[in-house]
Amino acid sequence: MTAKMHVAELNIARPRYPLEDERMAGFTNNLDRINALAERSPGFVWRLTGDGNDATDLVFPGEPDAIVNISVWESAEALEHFVWNTVHAKIYNQKDRWFPAFGKPYFVMWPVPVGHEPGLDEAFARLTRLTVSGNTDVAFGWDGLPQLKSWMEKRCA
Repeated sequence: MTAKMHVAELNIARPRYPLEDERMAGFTNNLDRINALAERSPGFVWRLTGDGNDATDLVFPGEPDAIVNISVWESAEALEHFVWNTVHAKIYNQKDRWFPAFGKPYFVMWPVPVGHEPGLDEAFARLTRLTVSGNTDVAFGWDGLPQLKSWMEKRCA
């Protein structure tokens, strides 16, 4: 990334149960804590929120049952550190309890100009681009950034 670009990320998931269901409590009870941790993390810039402090009420195009997370970071390295080297990793490692396998790409990163806050349509377009074309300069997954190592150890998307 150049000095004038940040990296945006999108990930989506379909909950196994309604978010109000007690079986989702291990996820929902940690949302505020993980979001606050992200906001305090080095390199964090911005995250999309809905009516509450998260984006669980937003409807992702083409995936009405999915929940969505969009955030912007100064660099992919900063995002990588947050994802794999904080308590976020402990929550992520339990994802199968709350979210079945998505069955298609559910995570994408892309460069954005400093100050840009991407919306759902832009994020959906980037995920579609990754799904159709694989890693490119405008839409990529962890495997599109071979200089980053943590995701390889964890075998993330």
